[in-house]
Amino acid sequence: ILQKNKFESLRKVSFMTSLMKSLKYLDMSNNLLRHDGADVQCQWAESLSELDLSSNQLADAVFECLPVNVKKLSLQNNQISHVPRGMAELKSLEELNLASNRLADLPGCSGFTSLQFLNVEMNLILTPSADFFQSCPRVRELQAGHNPFKCSCELQAFIGLERQSGGRLFGWPAAYVCEYPEGLRGTELKGFHLSQLACNTTLLLVTALLLTLVLVAAVAFLCIYLDVPWYVRMTWQWTQTKRRAWHNPPGDQGPVLQFHAFISYSERDSLWVKNELIPNLEKGEGCVQLCQHERDFIPGKSIVENIINCIEKSYKSIFVLSPNFVQSEWCHYELYFAHHKLFSENSNSLILILLEPIPPYLIPARYHKLKALMAKRTYLEWPKERSKRALFWANLRAAI
Repeated sequence: ILQKNKFESLRKVSFMTSLMKSLKYLDMSNNLLRHDGADVQCQWAESLSELDLSSNQLADAVFECLPVNVKKLSLQNNQISHVPRGMAELKSLEELNLASNRLADLPGCSGFTSLQFLNVEMNLILTPSADFFQSCPRVRELQAGHNPFKCSCELQAFIGLERQSGGRLFGWPAAYVCEYPEGLRGTELKGFHLSQLACNTTLLLVTALLLTLVLVAAVAFLCIYLDVPWYVRMTWQWTQTKRRAWHNPPGDQGPVLQFHAFISYSERDSLWVKNELIPNLEKGEGCVQLCQHERDFIPGKSIVENIINCIEKSYKSIFVLSPNFVQSEWCHYELYFAHHKLFSENSNSLILILLEPIPPYLIPARYHKLKALMAKRTYLEWPKERSKRALFWANLRAAI
């Protein structure tokens, strides 16, 4: 009995016993034992039949270093999360105690052909395997209580297994209680039942598939035949823009204004700006003079100074909004200065283009101005359908 000492290496302990020809029982509990799975094999006394390694620091690799003739083995209160298949061949093992470890499921008996008693209480088993007694036909008693069982359809098979096992589950039913979900916490597994309809995966899949097909068909019908909401929203935006133009005609802006609009966008959205926005606005009838940082920023000046100057020299400021935009620090500066100009001059100079939807949780807290603008101001959405883009460009030209 060598419990409550400071032994650290399980391999060294095995060599320590190798010359003890009559050793049958060894208690190494409450030590600091570890086993790192070294290539050097362990060598135990062949006569050793009962080994207690509980309350140590042993992990899954312990099964590489166990006495082959052991009949009773205790590995309680360690850090074992899995019993590796094929690692240990303990053909004489009859009792195995794995209580208070980190097991997520019942271990198999491929390496323990003589196992009769198994204790896996107080582990992390949510849904035990229902085929345990088939893989372990010699087990006469299984202690699997006091685990955080998840009462679901998967557990129904294990509950049915108890009825077929003939009382081989130790502590049934008091020790077998639902931990999850929250609404069933404290319910004994014996009293937990779900209807066959609720657990019939095939029926659920068929129902879900039919509902999905109906929903897809309805959405497709609305998109093809009743695309009214999109046109109403875009027409309303166009009307609002025209109304502001009629009631607030632009006055003499002075020589300081050199551009119709300054474009603010993330570098990741530059392909859209260069291939779609600039060609459609700067060419053709009623061309618009745009201020783009790549070609209109003055070399030698700081970026912030260039941003301020370009916003001041532009009649409007166009912001291309997307998830990339809110992740750009320079876009935040441009938005700040444009927002400042909006309030200082009491002008209506901001135009928001929503290139891609931006989930609210993706907008950082420092973008409170952007949240306020998107909540109060009308913005243009870039349509994915080509048939709607002509109306988009007309609305954008009207806004400028």
